[in-house]
Amino acid sequence: MATSVELRKVVKRYGDVEVIHGVDLTIDPGEFAVFVGPSGCGKSTLLRMIAGLEPISGGDMMIDGQRMNEVPAAKRGIAMVFQSYALYPHMSVYQNLAFGLETAKLPKTEITQRVNQAAAILQIEPLLKRKPKQLSGGQRQRVAIGRAIVREPNIFLFDEPLSNLDAELRVQMRVEIAKLHNDLGNTMIYVTHDQVEAMTMADKIVVLQAGIIEQVGAPLDLYNNPRNRFVAGFIGSPKMNFLEAKIDGSDAAGTKLITGGSSVVVNRKLDATGDVTFGVRPEHIGITEGSGVPLADVTVDLVEHLGGQTMVYARTADGQSLTIVVDGQVQVAPGGKLATYVDPARCHVFAADGRTL
Repeated sequence: MATSVELRKVVKRYGDVEVIHGVDLTIDPGEFAVFVGPSGCGKSTLLRMIAGLEPISGGDMMIDGQRMNEVPAAKRGIAMVFQSYALYPHMSVYQNLAFGLETAKLPKTEITQRVNQAAAILQIEPLLKRKPKQLSGGQRQRVAIGRAIVREPNIFLFDEPLSNLDAELRVQMRVEIAKLHNDLGNTMIYVTHDQVEAMTMADKIVVLQAGIIEQVGAPLDLYNNPRNRFVAGFIGSPKMNFLEAKIDGSDAAGTKLITGGSSVVVNRKLDATGDVTFGVRPEHIGITEGSGVPLADVTVDLVEHLGGQTMVYARTADGQSLTIVVDGQVQVAPGGKLATYVDPARCHVFAADGRTL
């Protein structure tokens, strides 16, 4: 059964040091929520507080409207998948899956049923007799997830479960976890520092920095409408370009900015004056006339040919870096000159304090 999670002014302190600062958050029943942010932002600490593995220093943690601050982890209806697989090396896959249920003294017939059902969901039936050392990294991670499934929890918690896998396996397991969520319909909370995982898996992304929530929303909402420069720079790969700029007046047509050694007009009036930051995503920059309004003439430093895309790293006339993503295979020579163009509707402007204008 899908379950809601609510955090009300949740605080975490270690002695006199406060690391989580009054977090408010609601995760609806059946949502796949992803906590994302740089290392040390508090995302794993917040997850462990929800799990009951870390005491809450202040505020309330609610599950389906019931306060859970003092409820033991085993009684919260939660199962957690950790970064390390934490499988018992001397036990078979079947025994690893069944161990927690045996400890809870469930009937053997029910244990067998749950284990076989989880194995079928994860397509690991042929592996049930193997030991962990006979499994690949992806297979071990499936077993770790299966150990959570057999408990039939209301909420699944994942703490960077794919970080030990290689790039190809990460993509494969990312798809499988998303399919698992669709099949089971449980509430899932997933912690990662990889914003690509967040964008591709989440119903709701929670962006954290230094123990506070910067923004909460659907992946494309955060991509298209970041609340501040931090969110804009963290969501999206490659990251958004940020250019120093200065407002040079506005009228009914929009606001004129001086940046990159030239001027560009954004199609809205900005409530600011003086120095600002102009932001544009690499994939929103064109290099052909007619692909937008002129942005800047740049000098190419490096070109990466990826087959389906071409990555161009360049410098503006005033020495600022600009990354450009062009669809297809484009021949651009390092040291050459390029004219760049942007769609004003896809540009972002940030005030000196980082907020979006």
